[in-house]
Amino acid sequence: MLRLSRLTDYATAALGWMAEHPQRIVSAAELAQALRLEAPTVAKVLRSLVHAGMVDSFRGATGGYRLARPAERINLAELVEALEGPFGITDCAAGGRCEHAAHCAVSAPWQRISAVVAQTLARMSLADLAGPGVASASRRLPARVEVA
Repeated sequence: MLRLSRLTDYATAALGWMAEHPQRIVSAAELAQALRLEAPTVAKVLRSLVHAGMVDSFRGATGGYRLARPAERINLAELVEALEGPFGITDCAAGGRCEHAAHCAVSAPWQRISAVVAQTLARMSLADLAGPGVASASRRLPARVEVA
């Protein structure tokens, strides 16, 4: 089964909460309480999101975190890559080396499938994921995705 890690799930929840409160600077502890998650886990996720440029951090007594850019400009492909690393359904589709690549009949199809999934994630923004209160009316998922 294809599944994202819990940290990616938590990152999605954190970004979604921030997208609903775009101007607010929130502490890791406050965000953890709002999401009902452990504070160290939220802090770890936030560090990854800051490193990826999706979240800004502010130091000091009134410091905390907020989205680095509008939710419409944060795509899910970059979110997944920030927490999971390069996207690919299989190791070879993620750019990994495989000793069987030279004679593997399924490598190319898996790479095509991975590319379609990655393109779909790249087309979907955090605003699309966060829901109608955040989503821009002009951004919607395509009805069909073409496979090259």
